[in-house]
Amino acid sequence: NGSFETTSPTVAAGSFENFLPASTGITAWTVVGAAGTEVSVVNTTYASECCVFPAENGSNWLDLTGDGTNNATEGVAQTVTTTVGDEYALSFWVGNVYDPSGVFGTTSTADVSENGTSLGAFENSCTTCTTTLTWQLFTTTFTATSTATTVQFLNGDPVSDNSNGLDNVSLVDDGPATGPSSTPEPASLLLLGSGLLSLAGFARRRTA
Repeated sequence: NGSFETTSPTVAAGSFENFLPASTGITAWTVVGAAGTEVSVVNTTYASECCVFPAENGSNWLDLTGDGTNNATEGVAQTVTTTVGDEYALSFWVGNVYDPSGVFGTTSTADVSENGTSLGAFENSCTTCTTTLTWQLFTTTFTATSTATTVQFLNGDPVSDNSNGLDNVSLVDDGPATGPSSTPEPASLLLLGSGLLSLAGFARRRTA
């Protein structure tokens, strides 16, 4: 449910639904945050004040700022099964509108972590997106240290900013973090040495 398409209740066309901390109404995700905060799942045809708010993928997207309760502790988390030692590529889109004189702010920042370790603050700072929510792709990686990994996205916008989009989240297992050793096996070294000796003898014969 990386594009937040499945929710209970279902998000109506042109509208949004709010989800409180500890809610599991967004399938596969858990809402996190302090009491009194929330996140919102927004339909792609929603419009308000300056702007229209299309999803990056599908019919819905997630607003990390919620509905007027913006706080840096609000967001969503999902725990997935992982293979210890494998490297994972996490990609996601952050949506922003540039509304310096309105309620939607000027930048959108998602604070991302895995198992409590920060993977960074990812900011969409477009300034030409004055009428339409505009999306920017980000990708980061981490190496799994346990068989269960919790990926978390928190709102990183100031309290005056009431729009911070997240959509099309994807996690891909790229396999072991370190590839096969390039050091030859002992038998290979022996064969290589024999080859060099043969070449040396050939060179001496040609010289003689």
